[in-house]
Amino acid sequence: MNKTIRRASVFALLLVFALLVRATWVQFYEGQALADDKDNRRNAIETYSAPLGNIIVGGRSVTGSAPTKTGDLKYKRTYTDGPLYAAVTGYASQAYAPTQLEGIYTDLLNGTDSRLKSVLDTLTNQRAEPGNVVTTIDPDVQKAAYEALGDKKGGAVAIDPRTGKILAVVSTPSYDPSSLTDANTAGAAWQKLTTDPEKPLVNRALRQPLPPGSTFKLVVAAAALEDGLYSSVDERTDSPDPYTLPGTTRQLTNENPNAPCTNATIRTALEYSCNNVFAKMAVKLGQDKVKAMAERFGFNDDKLDVPVRAYTSVYPSDMYPSQTALTGIGQFDVTATPLQMAMVSAAIANGGKLVSPHMVSQITGSGGDVLRDYDDEAGTKEIVSSSTAEQLQSAMETVVSKGTGTNAQVPGATVGGKTGTAQHGENNSQVPYAWFTSYGKSDSSGKEVAVAVMVEQSDAARSEVSGNGLAAPVAKAMMQAALKD
Repeated sequence: MNKTIRRASVFALLLVFALLVRATWVQFYEGQALADDKDNRRNAIETYSAPLGNIIVGGRSVTGSAPTKTGDLKYKRTYTDGPLYAAVTGYASQAYAPTQLEGIYTDLLNGTDSRLKSVLDTLTNQRAEPGNVVTTIDPDVQKAAYEALGDKKGGAVAIDPRTGKILAVVSTPSYDPSSLTDANTAGAAWQKLTTDPEKPLVNRALRQPLPPGSTFKLVVAAAALEDGLYSSVDERTDSPDPYTLPGTTRQLTNENPNAPCTNATIRTALEYSCNNVFAKMAVKLGQDKVKAMAERFGFNDDKLDVPVRAYTSVYPSDMYPSQTALTGIGQFDVTATPLQMAMVSAAIANGGKLVSPHMVSQITGSGGDVLRDYDDEAGTKEIVSSSTAEQLQSAMETVVSKGTGTNAQVPGATVGGKTGTAQHGENNSQVPYAWFTSYGKSDSSGKEVAVAVMVEQSDAARSEVSGNGLAAPVAKAMMQAALKD
């Protein structure tokens, strides 16, 4: 063989070898990335080639699948009572990435989760029958919250303090997930929803932290009792009224100028929501101790999954004493979600122990076999001592029986709560946020529930915006639904 032919042959062999290497690389290393690429149409075709699994509320499916009339996607997602459960389910769309439980359990619901595969499915690489997501949501509590919020802009969460089961997650204004499921019509619906100034796609229950106002006083009171700053909720404090913020000439006053807030006890200070007491208490404890207590309740946790990732509720650091004072009344840079404030009440109601909040009970295969049981996995953490919890319960019950939270009273139940009206805008120029966090315990059945409600905006006059006026009635409706026999 002459030299030229031999060199050409070697070069040709090298080219073939390079092609084989490239094909192997694409198949075994880049194949999965190509398969998972959001622009790969085959993924959508495969996902919607058959009905999806379902999300279950109260033993009933609130999702479904329906045949499409045109295109290469055979099925689309459907929702029963879509706006009612949107903050729980999210949406599964032919055009957009799924959200909430639909997004977290995509593989389970479309049958690609490896836990669903039988031996035969594995051998043939066939898609398995899809699984289902069984939630902890109580449809009666969910509906009560949704209807009570009505046309108000806000969020609400209810938790069973003993089990950590989330009984309701509501955000208003809501939207109908069904409007986003069909690729042919989703674009117009998406444009309308994303340009709506009311922001209906925002989950205000889990993912919009706002200043919690006076509901945060429960955290400060817990820190003071645990630290030994005060031995009981009935020990008088050293709290001048008005209170001059440290290092400033600004005087912090109270909403009710006639309230007995001078040197008030913690019980009286919670009953009348005395700003001077808790602002000074926060300064006296120091920001590190208040922060430590807040973090025990769940603040500053950037990995709070229920299993939807909740936005972080924040207690700040590196403050001046005057700023620490303002955090004592839930202002300055303190923020919280309704979920976070429901966790505060849940821990207090449960003797100082917080059971991990979760809104999925189980995930199952198509035949009902349990793949994972979240109820069994729920951990418990002691936040405060049982004696501190008992004292706070007593004081919170005073708030509802004769204080600022009387609108939350539930016949046949023991209710404890705390109102909050958080300033909004520069120099409180905008309508305040109305808050209420509470727990209820049935006097007959032993049922318990902890709730938190935040009303971001309503059509009420500014003078009528208060935790007791706007948020407490919503909490009452939720507690009544949860505690009924």
